Amino acid sequence: MGEVFLKVNIAKQILKLYQGNSFQQSYPISTSKFGLGSEPNSFKTPLGWHVIAKKIGEGLPAGAVLRSREWTGAIWNFEDPYQSDEDLVLSRILWLDGVEPSNRTSFERYIYIHGTNQEYEIGTPASHGCVRMKNQDIIELFDKIPEGTKVNLVEN
Repeated sequence: MGEVFLKVNIAKQILKLYQGNSFQQSYPISTSKFGLGSEPNSFKTPLGWHVIAKKIGEGLPAGAVLRSREWTGAIWNFEDPYQSDEDLVLSRILWLDGVEPSNRTSFERYIYIHGTNQEYEIGTPASHGCVRMKNQDIIELFDKIPEGTKVNLVEN
């Protein structure tokens, strides 16, 4: 079958799941509204190869609000998507670690693939550096891939 890996296409705002050379599924995403880069405190989305260093949130309910990688006990109200302008991390976290010299800062910058309270912005660059996904999508993806999965973030 081959190794599972992810490809994030920034221009198309799409994350694709592959098994070996075989495309499995795609998901709409949202990357940084500040552009591309690996500089600390830049809020940019880093390019290049990463691995999923940690998976956080297994078994939590959809919409679980995570702060500092811990569940607060709160669950987002999806019936009122505009209840907060805050960029929240919801449901699951796939914490990325850069494996190239150009993106070695990703882990320390807390670059994640995660669920969001701003699902209405999925498909457009709107994040603060992370790769946002719809909550049901991140839960589905989380269950399909192991820690150590390779992730390639490409411009196009």
